[in-house]
Amino acid sequence: MHLDVLDLRNFYYRSALGRAAQKVIRDELCTLWPEAKGQMVVGFGFAVPLLRPFLKDARRVIGLMPGPQGVMPWPPDGNNVSVLCEDTSWPIETGHVDKLVMLHGLETTEQPSLLLDEAWRVLGPGGRAVFVVPNRAGLWSRSDATPFGYGRPYSLSQLEAQLRRHQFVTERTMSALYQPPSASKLWRKSAGFLEKVGHNLPVVAAGGVLIIEVSKQMAAPRRPGLTEAVRKPFRALEGITKPKPKPEPSPSRVIVR
Repeated sequence: MHLDVLDLRNFYYRSALGRAAQKVIRDELCTLWPEAKGQMVVGFGFAVPLLRPFLKDARRVIGLMPGPQGVMPWPPDGNNVSVLCEDTSWPIETGHVDKLVMLHGLETTEQPSLLLDEAWRVLGPGGRAVFVVPNRAGLWSRSDATPFGYGRPYSLSQLEAQLRRHQFVTERTMSALYQPPSASKLWRKSAGFLEKVGHNLPVVAAGGVLIIEVSKQMAAPRRPGLTEAVRKPFRALEGITKPKPKPEPSPSRVIVR
């Protein structure tokens, strides 16, 4: 079940732990996507904390928020780009999105398969999507003090398999949030150091979230019947390699009177 938008807002914008989590995940996203000039960037769930770097250069930025979660205006210092929608029905035309970010969307929806179908629909050919989900092996998925303690946590193999079933191609995987989910001043002071150390660990070792980038690849269309046409070339060319024999003259007719 989706979390309440007010709880998400209070965590990411009004708590030290939430602001730290926002910065870490956003920095990883900017590493994957350093720019989006002239592109359409969409976030689903509560992805707006990650979208600010794209507001300046992107052709359009939209923050989709699911109905059960609720919606809030964002950004607070500019024209609103937030839209309330259903998990499986987004107000976006097919194939128009260049980049899609999903945070607190996949693990909390009650219809993950239909949600991924909708994500596939709106992405254009070659479009990229990033899914951020709680890591089943991490500490953050075991703590109710953060939004990552709700919904279904994933292992990397589970997430990759689910995305593969919906025709997404995995491009890159990583994890983040190696700091403990604690508001203690001691842990806050050492958060930066722990994140640096964590990058040298295996992807699924201790990170609180899994981050996976996928692409939408589509096969080139094939003309129907082309193989059959090649198998049977034009009859006009058959005589070049194998001349047709001349017909034998018909026998003379004898008329008896």
